[in-house]
Amino acid sequence: MNLSDNITGKVVIITGASSGLGEETARHLAAKGANVVLGARREERLKNITNEINDAGNGKAIYATTDVTKKDDVQALVDKAVNEFGKVDVMVNNAGLMAIAPMAETKVEEWDRMIDINIKGVLYGVAAALPVFQKQQSGHFINLSSVAGVKVFSPGGTVYSGTKFAVRAISEGLRHEVGGNIRTTTIEPGAIESELKGGSSGKETLDYLDEFYANTAIPSDSIARSIAYAIEQPSDEDVNEIVIRPTRQDF
Repeated sequence: MNLSDNITGKVVIITGASSGLGEETARHLAAKGANVVLGARREERLKNITNEINDAGNGKAIYATTDVTKKDDVQALVDKAVNEFGKVDVMVNNAGLMAIAPMAETKVEEWDRMIDINIKGVLYGVAAALPVFQKQQSGHFINLSSVAGVKVFSPGGTVYSGTKFAVRAISEGLRHEVGGNIRTTTIEPGAIESELKGGSSGKETLDYLDEFYANTAIPSDSIARSIAYAIEQPSDEDVNEIVIRPTRQDF
């Protein structure tokens, strides 16, 4: 059995799809014959990626400008997928923000933003896609957590870790609740080359992360391959959790 055939024709929604992990996942899955529905805030980036995928002539791509902190935006993204393709097979809740700073700096606005994107954004994705999956009696949630959701990253990453621990908890609880027809996977990346490392506001932190990622990070397509692996397994097999780090990363 060629498991990659299990991706062909599937409809996959991806948030945070204008760069990094989301973009690479969209390109990788489309190359395997998936129809991808891209959501992010930067419309020009989405338009270019969509056109390039469609020009490649494998899976089809469409997009909708989407701010995952807005429930109606996420619902509209899912509705567009259903209207265009008649179904949704996979919801990849990928959009995220990593703002690193010691808690003593009390950057409450950054805390709020991480909670809104990293936690509420995932919940809005679940709320929009779950009724579709229940009606279909099939579906697959893939939620992006982090190695910082496995081990608290401190000092500096305590709140970020809190949001990513929450994604793991929500994903596991969701798995318990949705029954045998809907699959749930949590992906926990380590240092992966993407724009995520640029989410902090402090120069010292940004300089540290730039150096750390330059010496450690692996390409975004490593996560795209992991997501493809989870999707392509037979429907009675649920890959619940994948932790993937660069071999050079201790944390």
